[in-house]
Amino acid sequence: MLKKVLLAAVAMSVVAGSAMAQDVKVLRIGLDGSENEADQIRNTQCVADGLKAATGVPEVQIFPSPDYNGVIQGLLGGTIDIASMGASSYAAIAIKDPKAVDPILTYTQSDGSSGYYSIMVARKDSGIKTLADLKGKKLGFADPDSTSGYLVPNVALPKEIGSSVKEYFSETGFGGGHENLVLAVLDKKFDAGTTFGSGVGKWEEGYTGGNLHQMVNKGILDMDDIVEVWKSPLIPNGPLMVNNKLPAEMRAKVEAYFMDLPKKDHDCFKSYTQGDNKDYIKVDPSFYQTIVDARKSVIGG
Repeated sequence: MLKKVLLAAVAMSVVAGSAMAQDVKVLRIGLDGSENEADQIRNTQCVADGLKAATGVPEVQIFPSPDYNGVIQGLLGGTIDIASMGASSYAAIAIKDPKAVDPILTYTQSDGSSGYYSIMVARKDSGIKTLADLKGKKLGFADPDSTSGYLVPNVALPKEIGSSVKEYFSETGFGGGHENLVLAVLDKKFDAGTTFGSGVGKWEEGYTGGNLHQMVNKGILDMDDIVEVWKSPLIPNGPLMVNNKLPAEMRAKVEAYFMDLPKKDHDCFKSYTQGDNKDYIKVDPSFYQTIVDARKSVIGG
C-alpha cells in the first residue's frame, strides 16, 4: 500500500513539473551590449531558434541591452531568463541575491582551456608599448560590470604599477562596451583601453576568440594598428546563467540544449560564444567564488 502511495506521489510530481514547464510561454535571452546590437542579435538568433525547438516553448525573445547592468537587473527581477555574461556580472547578481540565477555552463577555448584574458591595447603609432609608457595618460575601460574590461584590471594592475589606477593614470573612463572601447582607442579618445581575448592563436586574427577576434572578423579592426600593452592573469570564462524563476524541468531542457549545441550546430555555438571555441562544460557557483570576492573588494556589489 505504502509503495503504491509513493509511486502515485512521484507520478503526480512528474505531471505537475510537466504542467509547470508547459506553462512557460516565452523564454527571454538577455544581451549585454558588449558589441553592437545588430551583431549580437544576429549571433544569437540561431540559439533562439534552437531553444524554441528543443524546449517546446512557443516563443523565444532576444532582449538587447545597451549595457551590462540592464541584463543584470533583468536577471535579478525575473524579466530575463537566460544570459551569457562575464564572471563579474554573475558576481553582481550573486552578491545581491544568491538564489536569483544559477551559473550552469561555461565554454572552453579551442585548446580546451576554460579561461581568457583582459588585454590592454594601444594604437601602434602612439609609441606606447609598456605600462610605464602609460603613466599619466588616459585609460579606458569597457563597462563597470565587465570582468575583463574593468574588475580584473582594477585588481591586477595596482600590483604591477605600484599604485592605484586612479593615481597612476591622468584620467579613466568607459567606452560603452568592448567594441566601442577599442574604437575609442583607435579614435584617440583614450591612450589605451582594456578588452578581452582568448590569448590563444594568432595575434593578427585577434586570437581565436573574444572581442578583438570578433572585430577582426567583421573587418572593423586591423591588428597591425594596435599593440598589446598588458595581459592579465587567466580569468575564468563567463557563465551561461539561467533564472531560477523558471521551473526545474525547463531549466533542465535549456541546459541540455546548450550542452548539445557544440556538437549539433558548432557554427551557432561559435557565434554565440564569440570565437573558435570548443565545448560547453558544467560549472557551479564555486567556479566563480574568486571573482565574487574580488568584486566585493573593488566595487562592493
